[in-house]
Amino acid sequence: MTLHFDVLIIGSGLAGQSAALRLADTHRVVVISKRALEDSASSWAQGGIAAVLDSRDSIEAHIRDTFTAGADLNDAAATRFVVENGRRAIDWLIEQGVPFSRDEKGYHLTREGGHSARRVIHVADATGLAVQETLTPKVRRHPNITILENHIAIDLITAAKLGQPDDRCLGAYVLNTQSGEVLTIGAPNTLIATGGAGKVYLYTTNPDTSTGDGIAMAWRAGCRVANMEFIQFHPTCLYHPQAKSFLISEAVRGEGGILRLPDGTRFMPAHDERAELAPRDVVARAIDFEMKKRGLDCVYLDISHKPADFLAEHFPNILARCLELGIDITRQPIPVVPAAHYTCGGIVTDLDARTDLPGLYAAGEASYTGLHGANRLASNSLLECLVFSEAAVKHIQAHTPPALPTLPAWDASRVADLDEEVVISHNWDELRRFMWDYVGIVRTTKRLQRAQHRIRLLMREIEEFYSNFHITHDLIELRNLVVTADLIVRCALKRRESRGLHFSRDYPDLLATPKRTILRRGRPTRR
Repeated sequence: MTLHFDVLIIGSGLAGQSAALRLADTHRVVVISKRALEDSASSWAQGGIAAVLDSRDSIEAHIRDTFTAGADLNDAAATRFVVENGRRAIDWLIEQGVPFSRDEKGYHLTREGGHSARRVIHVADATGLAVQETLTPKVRRHPNITILENHIAIDLITAAKLGQPDDRCLGAYVLNTQSGEVLTIGAPNTLIATGGAGKVYLYTTNPDTSTGDGIAMAWRAGCRVANMEFIQFHPTCLYHPQAKSFLISEAVRGEGGILRLPDGTRFMPAHDERAELAPRDVVARAIDFEMKKRGLDCVYLDISHKPADFLAEHFPNILARCLELGIDITRQPIPVVPAAHYTCGGIVTDLDARTDLPGLYAAGEASYTGLHGANRLASNSLLECLVFSEAAVKHIQAHTPPALPTLPAWDASRVADLDEEVVISHNWDELRRFMWDYVGIVRTTKRLQRAQHRIRLLMREIEEFYSNFHITHDLIELRNLVVTADLIVRCALKRRESRGLHFSRDYPDLLATPKRTILRRGRPTRR
């Protein structure tokens, strides 16, 4: 089946849904969601959205904090663009009806690690969920928005693949994961909003959908990617056998939470003068150091010195989830470990959210805008989603793309049914384990080379499966994950310094001049 729309949006998180709503009055839009529309990393975001909303704060302070966290690898123009558009992005969410938390002074602003002021607007400790619950019904109701749930994009359709001289994105092939049918979706404008690649690691705070799909598809289509070595490990993921990927918000430390060893000793002041309010990369490495030095399974985050009613008001979801697991945070410290959390690199875009391929845009965690540098400042992610999805919308609305050619249907005439699905699950498990062991918080060249060797073997095996068997949801994700893993390792091997989230024992020093790591198909470069 072939379908045609004005705009194809791949991904249903904040970037995708906000773009759909902004476009729907003027364009016919289709939104592709791997699961239900509500299932995205955006809905898991707890802390909030950073923006300059207080008269005692300033644009320059927010920019400065972003650069400090990003180890000066941030793009100046992109950072200023995002920060200056922050208030308007928040105002748009308020207009949509997002019920941000209030206090006697107005909207309550919290402070998180790396911020010099209270500038994080939030909805208790479940901001992403509240935003999604506000936007999703509007997306579902809009007559100009078609929603394809339980569909996963396989690959982008490009003019070059059809033998045309002027390359551009023409849409995508999409698998209906319930029926097995492959749809051909033609669109002169495509927005990748697929999120990050946290599932490439064994332990992650991300949902199961975060498999690097958009990054891998754009790379295969010829787009540049950048700074993939910078994978942010959130310092505080709940450590409990029954707690899958449950994040303990940055705001817990922002509101006075203290990191302790099992004997109660506070350890962060020995690692950084900012203690628990240091940026995430510093805190994650400190926890990793203490755990390895002492042979610990976890450390503890203690907020029990705060009044119980304060915790119930500010962290109701964390309080409730921990109670379900037998942990009373009003009386006990929370066991925590670092976990892969955010992909700071991605598809290279400009300030219009355009990629290298005409007709293809990217926004959110799948993109590399230059905002995050070598380490994302807390709560800048949802802000980036809003600002760059709006930028993509404005560019789409201002330009008339060429007409689409006839698109070929998906050809599955020469493939067979997959006979051993267990091979896919074994490859998936092996990939995530060696990425955790070799490409984690602390790296060495030897570890990276070992990972690269294993990745190349897996890539050949996975491509053989992809070429010879009918595709499945798991095979598509595995194919994308191994490509993303390869990009992470290739970027990491190119960076011969320790900066931000990339810490190498072989290159512990900081180079004098910050440089991005940019990969092009066939030749990685730095500039």
